[in-house]
Amino acid sequence: MHAPVPDPSSAPLTYDQAGVDYGRIDPLKISAQRAAAGTAVHLVAHGMAEVAASRGESAYVVDAGPFYIASIVECLGSKALVADAMQRLTGRAWYDAIAQDTIAMAVNDLITVGATPLVIQAYWAAGGSEWFDDAARAQSLVAGWKAACDRCGVAWGGGETPALAGIVEAGRVDLAAGCTGIVRPKSRLSLGDRLAPGDAIVLLGSSGIHANGLSLARKLAERLPLGYLTEVEPGSTLGAALLAPTVLYSPVTEALAAAGVAVHYAVNVTGHGWRKLLRHPRALGYRVHRLPPVPPVLEFLARQAGLADAEAYGTLNMGAGFALFVPAEQAKRCVEVARGCGVAAWDAGRVEDGPKRLCIEPLGIVFEGDALELR
Repeated sequence: MHAPVPDPSSAPLTYDQAGVDYGRIDPLKISAQRAAAGTAVHLVAHGMAEVAASRGESAYVVDAGPFYIASIVECLGSKALVADAMQRLTGRAWYDAIAQDTIAMAVNDLITVGATPLVIQAYWAAGGSEWFDDAARAQSLVAGWKAACDRCGVAWGGGETPALAGIVEAGRVDLAAGCTGIVRPKSRLSLGDRLAPGDAIVLLGSSGIHANGLSLARKLAERLPLGYLTEVEPGSTLGAALLAPTVLYSPVTEALAAAGVAVHYAVNVTGHGWRKLLRHPRALGYRVHRLPPVPPVLEFLARQAGLADAEAYGTLNMGAGFALFVPAEQAKRCVEVARGCGVAAWDAGRVEDGPKRLCIEPLGIVFEGDALELR
């Protein structure tokens, strides 16, 4: 089975049309951040203080005196729907893979601030108690969750498994994870205060779609005659390729710290695609001169959905799941350490003086600073 030729009469499928409009979502995030900032005063009673620069970053940081504490909560999103569909088609429970995705969503955000992950908490909200009757699926989730914790060297502290009939759809489950970590020594904190022109942009490879863009992928699967069983490359179906688990990047950041590589800033390339490289609020430019290979499943999605390069790179990770900003003289070592951890890496670009924009030179794409508004 080979991928069908796109019907030229079909309209391109955008992420907004798939039901995810960041233009509507982001204003609420900004409003919540501003309200939340007023609660930081409560930390003073405990002899602590927030690190204000962490507001709007991927993890929240508290100054606990001799070290920093970082925390984050993240959900899997709609990837569980793909796992459910593939279980019906193949008879296999794919929840070990999406368990890793869920943990990666939290851990990969936490490590952007320089934290070592310590504890993971689970939130598995089912549409009813009957969801837990499928023992193979439930045990797949447990096994995958523990394996991902072991890979990251974190303790699984516990969690919550509510049955939320009427809130979560019957037969479905909503997966989320909370993660707490420590920044020690405090010099590991990476909130971008050292980010400067001349720094190297090192991109770390992705395993595929990770856990962002699944709404688009599901809509596309509905258009295809063979759906998730469409072949995206020899021996790999669309469904299986979409369920390749997200790379866990914490082994890389821990190895970089041990190797003495100074990370000035880090970005988890999730929602908003490569626009996430514009996350830091300073007026700096980011010029990418080398592209990582695009995973076949992402190339397939972009082609079948009729996405222009700017739409694809502004929505999907397109082969780069994480970005590290390090001193230029340490870029080579950074790449070596990442590859030593089994993660592909490339010295892909440089930070420049402003104005704030991202230039992806090989594709002629420019994202201006206002392409990402998270604060």
